[in-house]
Amino acid sequence: METTNLSKIKRDKMLETINDLKKNITDEKTLTNLSLIENELTKKKYGLIWEEHQERVDKELETQIPTFEEIKDKEIISNENDKFNFLLEGDNLHSLYLLEKTHKEKIDVIYIDPPYNRGSNDFIYNDKMIDNNDGFKHSKWLSFMYKRLMLAKNLLSEEGLIFISIDDNEVAQLKLLCNDIFSEMNFKGQIVRNTGTPTGQGNDTIANEIDYILVYSKSDKAIFNGLDFTEENAKIYNQEDEYGKYLVRPLRKTGGEDKREDRPSMYYGIETPDKTMLFPIAPSGYESRWRCSESTYNNLLKENRIEWKKVKSEWKVYQKFYLEGRKKQVSNLWNNIEGNKKATITLKNILSSGEFDFPKPVELIKQILKIGSKADSLVLDFFAGSGTTAQAALELNKEDNGNRKFILCTNNENNICEQITYQRISKIISGYKNIDGIKSNLKYYKCAYIPRINTENENLHSNLLVNIKNLIQLENGIEIDDNKIRIYLNEDELDTFSNNKEAMNVCDKVYISSDILLTSKQEKIFEDNNIEVYVIPEYYFKDEIMEVM
Repeated sequence: METTNLSKIKRDKMLETINDLKKNITDEKTLTNLSLIENELTKKKYGLIWEEHQERVDKELETQIPTFEEIKDKEIISNENDKFNFLLEGDNLHSLYLLEKTHKEKIDVIYIDPPYNRGSNDFIYNDKMIDNNDGFKHSKWLSFMYKRLMLAKNLLSEEGLIFISIDDNEVAQLKLLCNDIFSEMNFKGQIVRNTGTPTGQGNDTIANEIDYILVYSKSDKAIFNGLDFTEENAKIYNQEDEYGKYLVRPLRKTGGEDKREDRPSMYYGIETPDKTMLFPIAPSGYESRWRCSESTYNNLLKENRIEWKKVKSEWKVYQKFYLEGRKKQVSNLWNNIEGNKKATITLKNILSSGEFDFPKPVELIKQILKIGSKADSLVLDFFAGSGTTAQAALELNKEDNGNRKFILCTNNENNICEQITYQRISKIISGYKNIDGIKSNLKYYKCAYIPRINTENENLHSNLLVNIKNLIQLENGIEIDDNKIRIYLNEDELDTFSNNKEAMNVCDKVYISSDILLTSKQEKIFEDNNIEVYVIPEYYFKDEIMEVM
């Protein structure tokens, strides 16, 4: 029996009333206002609804264009032949706005640990701490997260995954929000993690010792890596031959859908060691089926993955599963990682000064990267906090000889970016105490702003071109050193360079403004000197320039 949708009936009546009113009204302003009401009434009604709020950074974007300036004295180079990682200081909404220009659909894994909105000094909105007395506590948090997650979705590659840490305060709202942004079909699971630090005081509440990680993909093309077997897991591989340790499973299908009619192509006879034919017959006598097709069986036979055993004068056939190269499926219960107290100790051991509340364990992020990344993946964390994601990526690279690169975004509230995040990354690269460093490179960018105006004194196009170098470096992970890699924004400078044989001999790449047209002579010179020429993308600031033209 269908239920009556009372809300729809009420909306339909209101829409009917509006249509009747519009028939007798000619005033354009009134008609426009009625249409706006009509649009609101016809919007999707199932899902998460909240009061939308505007942030200070939203207002700033109306009058200013964010750019990056490089803090050169914070650059770290310990591997000259490698690309750069990036630490971006500033409001992450501004950083994401710029990353959408340089990294749209290029990020493989996003991990974030956003404010949990506990109502106790963990979520600042428009420079004000949000507490439990704020009647718009959840709406402000959702407005804050919605903008950032929409940009995050645009940054993810088609195979990309996003992992979001959260606790009981907002997990229900966050899941509905992510279902709307990433699609419910792309929900991959909700991981439960033991934090090891109970919260919640008094006998009238249940102490909380867990938090969650919501996992979503960009599309159905995302692939999960399995996890390595632990020594305990590996104990079931209790047989061994010249090819390694293995376990066996009966080749005949058991349990549901094990009958011949369920998969007719998997009912066939196979030859036993004494040359008789064996068919899949269940102990109760009905015709069953094998677990694989006949062609797959023949391949398993060639690969030494079939084993025969004689049990009470009857042949039994089994499939071998070798330990080497096998992975175990990821569970949604993670209780094998040390909790937040260990993470705090780890951070204090790295940094001689500075404090940070609730850092995440390095092993937690490493496990996320093992599941969601490849050896050369690009990883983004735009709530970078103490920089755990950077340490996890570098340590995992060392373990599996990978070359993952990271981009971290954080503000500098209480000097966290300079004194915690940057210092941690620096020490992981250079080494600390008795721990060897992990060679890598880092560029430090800080958000800056250009007014959205175009006058004789403030030429927007010129102002933006000056800042274009940093976006090229960010997009390509390179250093424009004005030696091997150069940038030219006008024809005169390029002419001077193309006539300088000494400079040409050491140059590998040149980036030029889209306003510059190469002459045939210049094209020939660059080709003869094996210099790659790249035109600076117009999409960096095309929209902003068009707005003020």
